[in-house]
Amino acid sequence: MKKLDINSAITTVRDQIGEAIRARVIGPNADQRTQEIIDAPGERLFTEDRPIIRVHSDASMFIGGLRALLLQSLHPLAMAGVAQHSDYRNDPWGRLQRTADFLATTTFGPVNEVEKIIARIKMVHTRVTGFASDGRPYSANDPHLLRWVHVAEVDSFLAAHQRYGAYPLDQQGRDGYVQDVAVIARLLGVPNPPESEKELKQQLHDYRPELASTDESRDAAKYLIFEPPLPVTARVAYSALVAATIATLPSWTRKPLRLPLLPITEKFALRPLGDAVTRAIRWATVPTSPYLRDKDNLAR
Repeated sequence: MKKLDINSAITTVRDQIGEAIRARVIGPNADQRTQEIIDAPGERLFTEDRPIIRVHSDASMFIGGLRALLLQSLHPLAMAGVAQHSDYRNDPWGRLQRTADFLATTTFGPVNEVEKIIARIKMVHTRVTGFASDGRPYSANDPHLLRWVHVAEVDSFLAAHQRYGAYPLDQQGRDGYVQDVAVIARLLGVPNPPESEKELKQQLHDYRPELASTDESRDAAKYLIFEPPLPVTARVAYSALVAATIATLPSWTRKPLRLPLLPITEKFALRPLGDAVTRAIRWATVPTSPYLRDKDNLAR
């Protein structure tokens, strides 16, 4: 009886943590959005055997998302748009929830919901224009900037999954993932998105001459790493998540982001810590996730 009570208590705590994470990431209307996206009938962009389903279902996406924000901030024009048009300091969870909603809808939702969210994003992009601190104009609908945001996200999600995911992809799977997300990129107006891991790495390399450290990028990194909008009790776990994220960043990003490069520490301390954090998130969220619950296809 005591063992049963302990197991029941553990399950209750786990489910409470999982629901709390879902509420933060998806928002207070998590159940409603689940019905609109996961449970809704209709044709999907991707079948369940596609790599995008495996990657976007895994807890490593938490690390991939944070890595993407840090990497994207290194493009002065893209970061200017975020700094001038995003209320990420006053409403950080709102931005996270909108991003999570986009990823969930385009990955798991019916085509009609995908079309709605794509149209909404394109409309928002028409208002995101201005001038960077160096005087250059920018527009969120600039195809070149759209492709940068896409490439940085895909590289980050894939890197995090390969390092911390429950079931890393082989070469065919990695190329398949890049092909999958290219479908979404084209709907958003991204020109010539990469179609393989090799093309992804090449396009990321091609952007490097345009990347630079700016006041905005350093401020974003400081905020994301050292000043997260979290209660003190949650900052220990978040610090572990940040450490794991930093360990996945390319070495050339460290100097402009003012982050240390400690290969030995990262290999023997930060990466194992990332494994532990990801397993903990996975343990808490899988039982409460409408998509992952009772799904064993990801293990195949």
